[in-house]
Amino acid sequence: MSDGNCRAEAAEALHDRARRLLPDHPLRIALLDLLAETGTLTSTEAAARLGHSSGLCSFHLRQLARYGLIEEVPHQGGRARPWRLRWDTPHHTGAEEPEEFTALARGLEDESYQHWLTHRDQAPAEWQQDESFSTVLHLTPAETAELATSLRRLFAGYRNREDHPAARPPNAVAVAAVTRLFPLFAEHQVPPQESSDF
Repeated sequence: MSDGNCRAEAAEALHDRARRLLPDHPLRIALLDLLAETGTLTSTEAAARLGHSSGLCSFHLRQLARYGLIEEVPHQGGRARPWRLRWDTPHHTGAEEPEEFTALARGLEDESYQHWLTHRDQAPAEWQQDESFSTVLHLTPAETAELATSLRRLFAGYRNREDHPAARPPNAVAVAAVTRLFPLFAEHQVPPQESSDF
């Protein structure tokens, strides 16, 4: 197998690991692809290439490093922090990943939403409407699970476009669909217990 083929397989394995550990995020994927193309990259260089702020790029680069997907390149002082892909497999304990994944996913969602709000006025007119909404529902645990399943089914109708770009309409762009279903317990409130018949 040629060096090029080995490198391509390693890059694919790295992307697979990224998808397992981190939520799908267009900027994260773009940073990994850019690192694969350039070899090394600073947040300032990434920002210039991708059209985002260097602060946002720096945040995502640090998160990619946190999960062992990239690493800082040794450098001679200065403020610039170049990064490169990490081709070997770092050691993570499986027990830590779900909790860290959840916290990271929420952080990325919040950061992306704030970035959207800040730059919304620069988008084409048809994309400037903020379609975010929230509501409070009174549900049982079973109804909450049923609602979550229904939402997943609804989203699934559009998921094939991720892997099949030809299925996307010409004006389609990546849109974050964030759903959080959680009980609103008051501080120190004990959730109600389901009654059981004996």
